[in-house]
Amino acid sequence: MTTPIALTIAGSDSSGGAGIQADLKTFAALGVYGASVITALTAQNTQGVSSIHQVPAEFVTAQIDAVFSDLAVGAVKIGMVAHPPVIDAIVAGLKRWSPKHVVLDPVMVATSGDRLLAAEAVDALRTKLIPRASVITPNLPEAADLLGEGVAKDDAAVEQQGRRLLALGCKTVLIKGGHGAGAESTDYLIDSSGVTALAVPRIATKNTHGTGCSLSSAIAAGLSKGEDMATAVRNAKAWVSAAIAAADRFSVGQGHGPIHHFHKFY
Repeated sequence: MTTPIALTIAGSDSSGGAGIQADLKTFAALGVYGASVITALTAQNTQGVSSIHQVPAEFVTAQIDAVFSDLAVGAVKIGMVAHPPVIDAIVAGLKRWSPKHVVLDPVMVATSGDRLLAAEAVDALRTKLIPRASVITPNLPEAADLLGEGVAKDDAAVEQQGRRLLALGCKTVLIKGGHGAGAESTDYLIDSSGVTALAVPRIATKNTHGTGCSLSSAIAAGLSKGEDMATAVRNAKAWVSAAIAAADRFSVGQGHGPIHHFHKFY
């Protein structure tokens, strides 16, 4: 039996709700073996990020090569990349090992509002990493940030921004609508064949820490199991929505608590 394996390349969240920790929980919850490459250590809790320690680029390279030289990685999820030397190390690793699927979550700002990507790294993310991605998963503010524009206010503007992001070289764009308004939270899946709107009821909870990390890693989990992109995205969105709906079963921290990755089990 072949074991589906997914790799997360991201930062560590000391409170366990986002980053590497959320990704590994997601992989496990979805029946996928998870490996990890840590790009940064954050001192973080549900109320915010108090400190960031950068992992040296050469050590990021060592982790990437250690994993790929031994494990049959089916999909890669990339989250917090922190600063330009780490981006260069990741890009070089992707060129060396040519994974079939790359899910890029352009993590710029934490749920708490703390910035996680150095301003000088945004251009490197845009020009070096995005062209290597099978899919990128920005939320509305991140999509606007990547394009140097204002946040899209309606469906037409979201679609236009999605097409401009596609033009940067990625194969598929998923713009997440969690920061929008209204009774439904609508994500927009945009590729060369068109636009698909994926709407679910908006859930009233403040416990949304790690939602974006978990969605992108759920997509990577689906791809590692052989799902096509549209199926992986739909399944990931349904799973994350259920994890958000179950988040209030937890009482963790005093700020934005985590979603419930293992809602199917307890």
